[in-house]
Amino acid sequence: MSQTIVITKEDILDRVKLTSKIPEIVEQIVASKIIADAAFEAGIEVATEELQQAADQIRLVNKLNSAEDTWKWLETHGMTLDDFEKMVSTNLLSAKLAQHLFADKVERYFFERQLDYAGAVMYEILLDDEDLAIELFYAIKEGEISFYDVAHQHIKDTELRRKGGYKGTVHRKDLKPEISAAIFAATPSQILKPIITAQGAHLILVEEIVQPQLDATLRYKILSTLFADWLQQQIERYESVLIINDS
Repeated sequence: MSQTIVITKEDILDRVKLTSKIPEIVEQIVASKIIADAAFEAGIEVATEELQQAADQIRLVNKLNSAEDTWKWLETHGMTLDDFEKMVSTNLLSAKLAQHLFADKVERYFFERQLDYAGAVMYEILLDDEDLAIELFYAIKEGEISFYDVAHQHIKDTELRRKGGYKGTVHRKDLKPEISAAIFAATPSQILKPIITAQGAHLILVEEIVQPQLDATLRYKILSTLFADWLQQQIERYESVLIINDS
């Protein structure tokens, strides 16, 4: 026999308090108010057709293929249709404000930081023993054993071992300086002499150097970074937040 647990708004608020989420939520509220005020000052509005398109996109992403699916999703998230429209409008307003403030600054930001967005397609084996790493390095260079075989024998992580140490495309800014310097000075396909860090001895095969291009994905990423930095600066301008307890 199924049973029902009743959860009130007070229960939810108590849980938010007990999980120390109040500061995080307050910051999100402050951010929303800052965005709304800045958009108003800039004369930015959300048109009905834009709101509809954005709502349709959210339904598509969440696989809400029918009205019934949508109502169930809203119920699960404790939202009314008005709440849903407010969420869509807020997200859209934020995106339009970001475009308004920083669309013309993306290219300059990219060109000033091109090196940060350079990528390398690489394979990596991390070893605890420096002497072993050097021995394996020369064995691979002499063709006595393949990098894949070494990876299969010495990588502990199952998924990484199955991929032969493949790390995908890694960007310069995500690497330790001593590792990035060696990788981006390499001539693909080149195996690097073991690089020693606090983690151990890195045995790296550089397959390809990927030069950065300002495509739509990177443009969006930079725009998001610029907007997030700006928003954080605006939030930090407020020394205190007054929370009014209506109860």
